[in-house]
Amino acid sequence: MNVNDYLIAHADKDWAQLLKDWVPPLPQRYQVWLVNRLGEPFVVLDDDTVLRLDVGAGTCAAVARGRENFAQLLDTGDAADRWLRIRLVDACRRGGMNLNPFECYGFKIPPTLGGTYEPSNLRPTNLAIHYSYQAYICKQTDIYWIAPE
Repeated sequence: MNVNDYLIAHADKDWAQLLKDWVPPLPQRYQVWLVNRLGEPFVVLDDDTVLRLDVGAGTCAAVARGRENFAQLLDTGDAADRWLRIRLVDACRRGGMNLNPFECYGFKIPPTLGGTYEPSNLRPTNLAIHYSYQAYICKQTDIYWIAPE
């Protein structure tokens, strides 16, 4: 497995602008490290803690004590599949869904409104629209965002 096959290239994007509607639950200060193909960012805090923002569920939670710990955990159990959505991304690709550089797999029906994490409920979506829309839905449905550790 090549991890880059399941990540969005993030160096050329204005992540602060794209994720502005997600502060909170994201803290004021963070660095985007990785972003999976469903647009779920993994961010690093000043203390090196790695957080995962699941924009479909509207949750943000610590997943690792640091980047090295994240890499170790990624090789443990089903963490890689859960965090990088490997099976789901592979199924989308098999179904002919390809992404442009500023797209992710976005939900037709958000999970917070009963949508599922299945290829039939996903479509290539502009990142800015994806983040803005999902944040709006989470706020309107009173999903609050910080998952227990």
